[in-house]
Amino acid sequence: MTRTTVPVALTIAGSDPSGGAGIQADLKTFHQFGVYGEAAITLLTVQNTMGVSRVECQPADLVAQQIEAVITDIAPAAAKTGALGNHDIIIAVAEKAAEFHFPMVVDPVIISKHGTPLLAPDAVDSLRTRLLPRAFLVTPNLQEAEMLTGMAVHDVATMRAAAAKIAQMGARSVLVKGGHLSTEAVDVLLHEGQMIEFTATRIDTRHTHGTGCTYSAAITALLARGSALPDAVDRAKRFITDAIRTNPGLGSGSGPVNHFA
Repeated sequence: MTRTTVPVALTIAGSDPSGGAGIQADLKTFHQFGVYGEAAITLLTVQNTMGVSRVECQPADLVAQQIEAVITDIAPAAAKTGALGNHDIIIAVAEKAAEFHFPMVVDPVIISKHGTPLLAPDAVDSLRTRLLPRAFLVTPNLQEAEMLTGMAVHDVATMRAAAAKIAQMGARSVLVKGGHLSTEAVDVLLHEGQMIEFTATRIDTRHTHGTGCTYSAAITALLARGSALPDAVDRAKRFITDAIRTNPGLGSGSGPVNHFA
């Protein structure tokens, strides 16, 4: 195993050829935080800022072999998951995660920004029961929190309730993201029995493609650098807010955020 003083993080996620989300966004974000990034690709998409037209999942054993190859050679200090696609890939990732000696952030990507499913409907239960118990942190947005819990999540009070319910599924910590709230962008972190709120001014823009990937990748990078979770969330929240505010205005649809923020 190679020994290095450079922080290393692993992303296990899908590919976005337009570069705004998925492994492309994760690796850009890792780099911005001074972290060496590795990637195991779970699925390929055909997409741009206008929408997703095709999703092709990789064989589950190929995903597992990618993970094994990197962790046995350049061991990460933290990892994250993104779009996993189906039940078989979730099981493969969960089985590998049982061997992890580092924190794993689970971004439970179920539906794309454009409304295209990125997780088979029959795999949501596998996500709940097999992967969430392996998670150091799970980072659902409002819609994902609703799909995981079966309850309406539309304000800070219900975000708190959803965080508690998701924690009961086995995740050590839960960050329910309120970027889709109609007022301020409030996120609720449940960590070590404490509820902590992180608030930012809501930015009115269509350029928010890849925000969830980028936010969770920033948290993962900071964990790899040794930050405590509340500090990592606080800094990552400021980073993603600035990335949205300074977006480069690319594309004709939901454009990417500024990964140079």
